Amino acid sequence: MTTTLSLPVEGMTCAACATRLEKVLNRLPGVKAQVSFATRKAAIDLGTEQTSLSDLEGAVEKAGFSVPHEHITLAIDGMTCASCSARITRVLDRIEGVSASVSLATNRAEIDFIPGLSSANDLIGAVSRAGYTATVAGTDEDQRHDRRRRERLRLKIEFVAGVLLTLPLLLDMVPGAHVMLPRGVQLVLATLVQFGLGAKFYRSAWAAVRGGGANMDVLVALGTTVAWLASVIVTVFHLPEQVWFESGATVLTLVTAGRLMESSAKDRAAAGVERLIRLQPATAHIETTHGVEDRPAASLATGDIFIVRAGEAVPTDGQILNGESSLDEAMLTGESMPASRGPGDAVKGGTINGAGVLRVKATAVGSDTALARITRMVSEAEGSKAPIERLVDRVSSIFVPIILVIAVLTLGGGWLATGSFARGLINAVAVLVVACPCALGLATPTAIMVGAGRGAAAGLLFRSAEALEQMGRIRVLLMDKTGTLTEGKPQVTGLFPASGETDTHLLAVAAGLESDSSHPLAGAVRDAAVARNVQPVAITENTTSAGHGLAGLCDGVPVRLGSARFLGEEPTGAAAQAALSGQTLIGVEKNSLLLGWIAVADTLRPDAARCITLLRSYGIRPIMVTGDTEAAAKRVAASVGIDEVIAGVLPGDKAAEVKKARQSAAQGALVGMVGDGINDAPALATADVGIAMGGGTDVALETADVVLMRSQLLALADAIRLSRATSRKIHQNLFFACIYNVLGVPLAAFGVLPPMVSGAAMAMSSVSVVASALMLNRWKPLPDKETE
Repeated sequence: MTTTLSLPVEGMTCAACATRLEKVLNRLPGVKAQVSFATRKAAIDLGTEQTSLSDLEGAVEKAGFSVPHEHITLAIDGMTCASCSARITRVLDRIEGVSASVSLATNRAEIDFIPGLSSANDLIGAVSRAGYTATVAGTDEDQRHDRRRRERLRLKIEFVAGVLLTLPLLLDMVPGAHVMLPRGVQLVLATLVQFGLGAKFYRSAWAAVRGGGANMDVLVALGTTVAWLASVIVTVFHLPEQVWFESGATVLTLVTAGRLMESSAKDRAAAGVERLIRLQPATAHIETTHGVEDRPAASLATGDIFIVRAGEAVPTDGQILNGESSLDEAMLTGESMPASRGPGDAVKGGTINGAGVLRVKATAVGSDTALARITRMVSEAEGSKAPIERLVDRVSSIFVPIILVIAVLTLGGGWLATGSFARGLINAVAVLVVACPCALGLATPTAIMVGAGRGAAAGLLFRSAEALEQMGRIRVLLMDKTGTLTEGKPQVTGLFPASGETDTHLLAVAAGLESDSSHPLAGAVRDAAVARNVQPVAITENTTSAGHGLAGLCDGVPVRLGSARFLGEEPTGAAAQAALSGQTLIGVEKNSLLLGWIAVADTLRPDAARCITLLRSYGIRPIMVTGDTEAAAKRVAASVGIDEVIAGVLPGDKAAEVKKARQSAAQGALVGMVGDGINDAPALATADVGIAMGGGTDVALETADVVLMRSQLLALADAIRLSRATSRKIHQNLFFACIYNVLGVPLAAFGVLPPMVSGAAMAMSSVSVVASALMLNRWKPLPDKETE
């Protein structure tokens, strides 16, 4: 049998590339390939030989090209337990070129697939054939919210109906009532509950069995049906046995109540991403040839000019053309104080404008905006699997078959031990009902979901569940200096005028020479002049000596600025001490006479020392890795309390230092790297956990495992605290989930728990796990000042 594939290929630049790739593919056994340079696709016929898709991808990569993958998120309705999510994962993973991760907590599937081999419709169809419904997430969030509200309303109606129909069956249990309904009436009421409330369980159970698996609904449907059927037989044939109509009806009502509470709790757990999505305003005031018009924000294109009025949200990323205001960026960065913005400054979509009116040019729209990327990053992290969840998935896949075996043994063992088939049967029903793989499946993803959402609100972005879990396990942390421990913006730290000169004259000449320079040190000098209200002198015939200094004329007198080597001078006194401490000295000369020295240094982040103290208290060993001189590096390290310093390291060599740290670290200890997310990218990728002080930059969002959007270094300590809090919550939840089944199943098997109590315990197990995860919402970032 021949299989035909249309494989997309990236990296071909000419027809010769296509010819070479075609030859490489045709060398594989059973492969007949035709590669088109025009369409960038390889049409491949696969024979009966064992050549897999991974073999084809490997051959393409060996030839120097690549097979592109796309990512899609499907919103799935109909999942009820961990077995459902595991089965959908298996169904999707069977499709060629598809890798899927399905989360019961978020009701979403994160899918990587090869375009051309599969499409969104193919994936949705596979989910539908498995017995569920799926839509592409984000295409119509309002409709999805409506569906969830309708689902909760339906569950409420079913629960009320179940209570009204079940209560009469329980009258004989009321102390002093002594009321027993006729068995015919009991049969009618129980049948309405069994096939009314039970319809959804039958549908889900049938879909699971048809797909070759079993889930919690199989247990509920089987257990309640056995109790109902046995009671019907006793009633119809007037046998001298008791009936258990109330057991099945009560179980179905309690499980429905549990589903209702679980649905509400899961919606609260997903609030993090929901809040991010709602940040994007629906309307934008767009400038047109007819004036300013209100149009949907989704219609904005790059280059459009729009107006943001006081109190409104910015509709998309842009650059301010006119106007000044302060913007509340707390939801994106976690910063509590509004940021001042003016002409030339960038603004982010979703931030809230203050009192001013801004005229902004759109620089990114749709999925390219910072808000969209952050939302996508948080959503993918919530839907991904933590390492510990892989073990849980394996347990969940065999859970239901094991429970079925235990139920059969309970029936047979109870019958033999007591001589009563009825006793064995009711115990077997209790076993089927009390077992709940749902709680086990929700234990990890709900904690990850709440933790990732809470982090996003505090300006802490985790790329995956694995990053969120591993962040708290770091024991060695390499830290860049510039932009991490320091502000990354040089500032004038000292003025040392020569004898007879003044600070003002020294700074005025320096600012005049630096007036047109784009060098970071020039900016520091100009900022110092502005801060001290110093007017720069006028400079003519300004010339630059690259890497050394500047020269020009001031009122016809030659002036120069630059390094000691450029000026041919050596600093003395306090200026020399500043140089020895690692500060950069700029000398200023007029008419060949030294006016003095200006010391410039990158200032420390105000919370750097406190952060290092906290890291040490967490059992983390900080190491500074920087390309700066050893003197400058040691000055900063001493100021913040770091003992280990590796100086003079080029950005490309920092990855090697990460590898050395990993080799010297204790067994099982993780090594982290924190940098600015731009020139530290190789080291961030090499570390077990790469952390970017990115402030939301494009590179930081794309390269690091964790992005600290806030400008404070304390965000690093917060990320570790949140990771550890989330890991503790995961282990607590797994304990809750396991203890329900470890205690509940044996108690039910030995008749201690009747089916009604078993049903209540099963319903509450999932609710308690989700409620436990929601307690993570109480986590708060550290205060900016030392108030603890």
